[in-house]
Amino acid sequence: MQLAKILLSLPLLATLSCSGAPRYDRWEIIGPGGGGGIFLPTISPHDTNLLLASCDMTGAYISHNGGRSWRMFNLGGTIQFFLFDPVNPDVIYAKTFGPPPEMEKDRPPAKPALFRSTDRGKGWRQVYADSPGGILTALAVDPANSKVLYAAIWKDGTSELHLSTDWGRRWGKIAALPDGCNQIYVDPKSPRNDRTIYVIGTRSVTVCERGKWRTGESIRGVRTTRGRPELQSRMFSAGFLDRGGQLVVYAIAGGELFVSDNAGAAWHRSLLPDFAVQIPAIATSLYHPEVAYLSFNNGRQGSDRSFGVLKTKDLGNHWEAVWKDSTRSAPNVFDSWLGERFGPGWGGNPFQMGVAPTDPNVCYTGDSGRLMGTRDEGKTWQAYYSEKLPDGSYRSTGLDVTTCYGVHFDPFDLKRMFISYTDIGLFRSENGGKSWISASIGVPDPWVNTTYWIAFDPTVRGRVWGAMSRAHDLPRPKMFSINGPLNFIGGVCRSDDGGKTWRGSNQGMPPTAVTHIIVDPDSPANARVLYAAGFGRGVFKSTDGGENWALKSQGIEGKEPLAWRLIRDPHGVVYLVVARRSNDGSIGGEGDGAIYRSTDGAEHWTKIRLPEDVNGPHGMAVDPLNPRRLYLAAWGRRPKDRTLGGGIFLSTDGGITWKQVLDRDQHVYDITVDPIDPKIVYACGFEASAWRSTDRGESWKRIRGFNFKWGHRVIPDPLDRGKIYITTYGGSVWHGPAEGDPNALEDVVSPRAGSQK
Repeated sequence: MQLAKILLSLPLLATLSCSGAPRYDRWEIIGPGGGGGIFLPTISPHDTNLLLASCDMTGAYISHNGGRSWRMFNLGGTIQFFLFDPVNPDVIYAKTFGPPPEMEKDRPPAKPALFRSTDRGKGWRQVYADSPGGILTALAVDPANSKVLYAAIWKDGTSELHLSTDWGRRWGKIAALPDGCNQIYVDPKSPRNDRTIYVIGTRSVTVCERGKWRTGESIRGVRTTRGRPELQSRMFSAGFLDRGGQLVVYAIAGGELFVSDNAGAAWHRSLLPDFAVQIPAIATSLYHPEVAYLSFNNGRQGSDRSFGVLKTKDLGNHWEAVWKDSTRSAPNVFDSWLGERFGPGWGGNPFQMGVAPTDPNVCYTGDSGRLMGTRDEGKTWQAYYSEKLPDGSYRSTGLDVTTCYGVHFDPFDLKRMFISYTDIGLFRSENGGKSWISASIGVPDPWVNTTYWIAFDPTVRGRVWGAMSRAHDLPRPKMFSINGPLNFIGGVCRSDDGGKTWRGSNQGMPPTAVTHIIVDPDSPANARVLYAAGFGRGVFKSTDGGENWALKSQGIEGKEPLAWRLIRDPHGVVYLVVARRSNDGSIGGEGDGAIYRSTDGAEHWTKIRLPEDVNGPHGMAVDPLNPRRLYLAAWGRRPKDRTLGGGIFLSTDGGITWKQVLDRDQHVYDITVDPIDPKIVYACGFEASAWRSTDRGESWKRIRGFNFKWGHRVIPDPLDRGKIYITTYGGSVWHGPAEGDPNALEDVVSPRAGSQK
């Protein structure tokens, strides 16, 4: 009976949007939705249906209908925080930050900056750029004057509070902040010419009242999340009772929750249920801080694990579990594909939450793969990242947070298509990409995490091979720099029913992260020849349809060759791309990447000379009408303060000589020749750009509208010559005009790449 009441209270389940929010261009983003870490759910104080979220893969998302549909936008970096103007409902701020140092070694650096939108998130302009003179860590807008901004600036190892009275054009220092700054609050009830300001630091609250500063009691055990600014705010949350006056502050410290009802002058420990052993995040309502939501888990694994969300209505004096999952979702939790396919434990308990400033009944949460939310004070929770359709398939709401490598089409039915993903495995669509279902049934459990590629038999309907592994995000050096690639597990799987079910098919192949697989279409159907790239091992070959494999790496240099991509030309010549090993791109030795050629079915390999200054080959293509015409996508290296050795290179003599044909993008991931018209060539990379050439790679034009920071590869749409698919590192698959959208309203374009529109 109780469950029936819950279901009747969920009209939203029947009215979810069928796709992402309307974009301002001709692109769409497809996939099942979610699938990666979702952060910073932030709700407007003017409209609880207007909310934002972000991921750790540079994408940001906005919804104008309470999360039923989302539009991805891109500001060139990962979001540190969002902020709504308390006066003007059309104004929103977003602060980006650069990647951690270990990520900068093998990716183009992001430039931290503060952006402002004056049209409810439609367009964005830069307000403040971080520089050696100061890094902006927190921001507040005066509650009565949009032109007055308060900013915390980190400079020379100390934090300072700065003030702008002209909307961010000029700034002046107000005071030093002895305990740093995570958040700034301005008391709406204080005099407009003498504001009371609360600064939540790393361990205490600093207050400015009547021009005098004081720092309250420190909380022992508070730890900061250095290197992950998007997570710092989860440890604190605060709000004003009676819409002003003393600030109520919640703080997680040393695994316990502390509450202060006097702006940090004193703290008391909040007593939690025994099962709340770990509490990673707290969130309260800005104007109703008596209500707060607390993420928890019991610290156990397996069938004894429980996790979810606690809620208080009385400033933390009492708590109740409003969401408590275990191996199955709680009766009041209505998840989508992720919970149904992998169980609720895959996403886990929230690591960040946001409560509506004016309505404490509204709360959204982000975890390792989902955005979940309640709009009825925690009575029910539902998924806002994906929608389940009547036929059991799923479609994204526009909140896509997944890394993918390829879009693959069944040659016998082009509407049956696949996306090979990291973390969530393989997905299949039977309707041309309109909706999706998980397609990794039968894949050995340890290999389900990542499908790097699949290859179809050209003459046998339903026969498919897949390259699968637990190791994800290859060929990034970060993934193998500690344990080494020989510790990776994975292999080749085979399907004989069109990808509906799979089985391991890797006899003779040791546990291997297989990153690519190709089929020799000229081999007999009953003795199909296959080649597989074994990352850290070399090239494997099968002459019996993948049942048995043998290592074929004679001539490939190095003890653990990072075999990454395979290419076969129309005459049977096979090429191998070996990924770069070095993190910083230093040239010389076994850290360099390489290209090899085999003219005898992988029995012997010959090394091809790379272009000068290039040691990071990443992708390669061959002109089908002229096999001596080779295209190379290269990953740049960063000696000192510059990047070189990346871009697109062309050889017309089989790799004897090369010339650079594109240098504006120094981190090109892959290159693709149009299978119908070889004059058209595409490329994509990590500089917020995709590229198109109509003269066999001699010149290139940026594909306008695609501006996701980290792009992977372009795949022409076999059903529509005017469209392409673009796979990404963290933004699922983009589908749009092959020539770009000349009228696209873009967010922020890489200055280097975007200047060449």
